[in-house]
Amino acid sequence: MNLPSKVKIVDVGPRDGLQNEKAQVPAAVKIELVHRLQDAGLTEIEVTSFVSPKWVPQMADAAEVMAGITRKPGVRYSVLTPNMKGFEAAVLCKPDEIVVFAAASEAFSQRNINCSIEESIERFRPVTEAALSQGIRVRGAISCAVGCPYEGEVAPERVEMVARLLKGIGVQHMGVADTIGVGTPLKVQRAMEATLRHYDINDVSGHFHDTYGQALGNTLICLEMGIWNYDTSSAGLGGCPYAKGATGNVATEDVVYMLQGMGIDTGIDLDKLIDAGKFISDYLERKPNSRAATALLNKRTG
Repeated sequence: MNLPSKVKIVDVGPRDGLQNEKAQVPAAVKIELVHRLQDAGLTEIEVTSFVSPKWVPQMADAAEVMAGITRKPGVRYSVLTPNMKGFEAAVLCKPDEIVVFAAASEAFSQRNINCSIEESIERFRPVTEAALSQGIRVRGAISCAVGCPYEGEVAPERVEMVARLLKGIGVQHMGVADTIGVGTPLKVQRAMEATLRHYDINDVSGHFHDTYGQALGNTLICLEMGIWNYDTSSAGLGGCPYAKGATGNVATEDVVYMLQGMGIDTGIDLDKLIDAGKFISDYLERKPNSRAATALLNKRTG
């Protein structure tokens, strides 16, 4: 097995994890979560999203959150920018990286943003050009890379096409996202192989949802391919909008526990990470959606 000796994790909890929460989470709580994550050793944090407050009210305080963070040297702070208006607002907050995304499913693209995949990517061209000209890194994501709530299974050829088009507009790093968590290891492997036709192995990451309990298995097969970048969410924050009551993002704690058990370095302090997840879970008045965190918290009080 070609296992990496280290893994880099992007914690997307503050953005992807919180964006679907119905009750508004105050900026101060989001800022505290970011601070706790960086104190736990996270060096990549997806902080917020510069989207229309009309569509995502939870992210209306994006500028306030970015302004309130005490930045730590060596930590990369990224923000989602779905269009030029979002980028222009984001750039005032000096993000280290912006994130753009396109679906590998034509139906998903049409239903969500009323345009084709190719049109959606063309819309990002001025955004990526503006970011790169200002020295801001550009990360991309391919959503619905293995399955779509409208189309069902998504062919690797669609993933390959999206990776090629995003590479063509200057996107530097590509995340392969199983948005609804239906992926299983071989399907994920094929989606990754399709992406690797256009991106170096160091510039590809996995973003897995645990809706059907497959996220750790999907992570493991990618580790065996030598992929060492992953998106995860503290306390498993983030529901899946297409499967009622289902879990969303894989919990950072579960991935770190698995990696530590495999002798793979993450640079993350698991106890501090669990504390960060407990902090936000306590605020949301629920238990952390992480098996590892639950087990280790029980051990503390046992």
